[in-house]
Amino acid sequence: MLKSLHVKNYVLIDSLDIDFPEGLVIVTGQTGAGKSIMIGALAMVCGAKADVSVIGDRADSCVIEAGFDMGDSDLQLKGKVEDSGAEWDGGSLLVRRVISRSGRSRAFINDCPVSLQVLASVSSHLLDIHSQHQTLLLSDRKFQLGMLDSFAGDADMLGDFRKTWERYISLRSELEDVTATIEKSAAEQEYNGAVLQQIEEARLVPGELENLEAEQKKLANAGDIKSALCSIESAFSGDFSGETQSVSSLLKTVHRNLERLSPYIDEARELSSRVESCRLELDDIYSEISEINSSIDASPERLQAVEERISLIYGLMQRHSCRSVDELLLLKESLSGAISGLSDLRERKTAIEKEIVAVRSDLQSKSDSLHAAREKAAPALSEAIMEKLHFQELPFSVFRVDLEPADMSATGSDAVTFRFSSTGKDPVDVAKCASGGELSRIMLSIKAVMSRFRKMPTMIFDEIDTGVSGSVADRMGALICEMGKYMQVFAITHLPQVAAKGSAHYLVSKTIDPESSRAETKIEKLSEDQRVLEVARMLSGSTLTDAAIANAKDLLKD
Repeated sequence: MLKSLHVKNYVLIDSLDIDFPEGLVIVTGQTGAGKSIMIGALAMVCGAKADVSVIGDRADSCVIEAGFDMGDSDLQLKGKVEDSGAEWDGGSLLVRRVISRSGRSRAFINDCPVSLQVLASVSSHLLDIHSQHQTLLLSDRKFQLGMLDSFAGDADMLGDFRKTWERYISLRSELEDVTATIEKSAAEQEYNGAVLQQIEEARLVPGELENLEAEQKKLANAGDIKSALCSIESAFSGDFSGETQSVSSLLKTVHRNLERLSPYIDEARELSSRVESCRLELDDIYSEISEINSSIDASPERLQAVEERISLIYGLMQRHSCRSVDELLLLKESLSGAISGLSDLRERKTAIEKEIVAVRSDLQSKSDSLHAAREKAAPALSEAIMEKLHFQELPFSVFRVDLEPADMSATGSDAVTFRFSSTGKDPVDVAKCASGGELSRIMLSIKAVMSRFRKMPTMIFDEIDTGVSGSVADRMGALICEMGKYMQVFAITHLPQVAAKGSAHYLVSKTIDPESSRAETKIEKLSEDQRVLEVARMLSGSTLTDAAIANAKDLLKD
């Protein structure tokens, strides 16, 4: 229930602090007094869209704060509050909205900052504001189906169906993506296969190109290389420029002579050793040069083969925009993976299709169960609403909840149509036949029925009695009063028959400051005597008569 309301600098309300009781709360006031301002403030604290125009003209921000006592029985609400990071505190909730002149809006639940989405979600469990225009919902198929589901008590069944439906939609989306990928990959597969075959037939080896290029340089210059190496070998062997002794033989002679001189010259022994070391190193160099010379192949056939291999590799690199053999090998792995992945995608598609069939079957089963629950509840809901309509002096009226097949969606495979006839003949779609007063009575009947069959938030009726008068208004007041036995109900009304119901009465009034000519809206709880005068005013207008006062007292006694 709504326990308290604090408003500061909201439109024409400078400051307001007011408490509310349980049961039926009546709110009245003259036209233009500001009853809609109170509704606007409550809607704002519940997450409605705000702009700076709601801020009083002498303030930089406005604050709206509502206190609720929900108890511990609403586990869904408790979960939403705790998920937002706010403390549950036994179901005692303080909801606050602050709107600044800069346009910034902040929301809090038990002093914990929350988003407007969270605030709106939580507030849907706290307040149900029925505005003068909400009767338009009667023609909304979703609203009609929602009312039937609430009456049928199939929330758990519907929630389970929706989870399965979301899985079904997710699988359908995945199937579309996989199918599109397969079609694209299949179109590219022939090309990819041809490229992969070219690269595989080339039998590429990492580092191969560098080795081939080095070999090609040797083969292309084999004649010059061999001539130079032969000259070097001749120099070492002694067959160069007519020399008959090799370098090694000459160094041996030098070594022996130095050895003979060593007893006489101290430096000769060291020099002998150095010469011998040089001779051994030159012999080793000569051996390596001979090996290199013998390995040089001046074969034109080998040169042609190497150049063809290099040309093949460079052609592949250019054709496939690769800068190295390593990149060609990476492309090979990628193409191989793509071709292999296509097979995996086809297997995944088959698995998805099988799962879709299973989920679709599960959906159909759950849809059938939902339909059965709705089909069972529809006549009972029709009868309950029709009973309330008869009570509101529509004795011949017929109200029927028709269940019709529909394409499967998140709410099942049913569509609901509310049909009404005030004469009892040929009921048709309620949106096409009911007058404004009839629509108000139908909506009130629905709300009255629903208040008995599910836990409802505090309900606020904003002039639901528009378009009715006399005894009908009295009956509507009685119906609203009956709802107040099960829940907290606010009735903003202009009819004395309704205003006389309930245990608490609040008056909305507007005053004008004579100095500044500024208007201000106020809300105050009326005493019993004040309430008599207010109901009398509603009966007779601005001039109170003894008859109106007496009539008001009689109404308040009932």
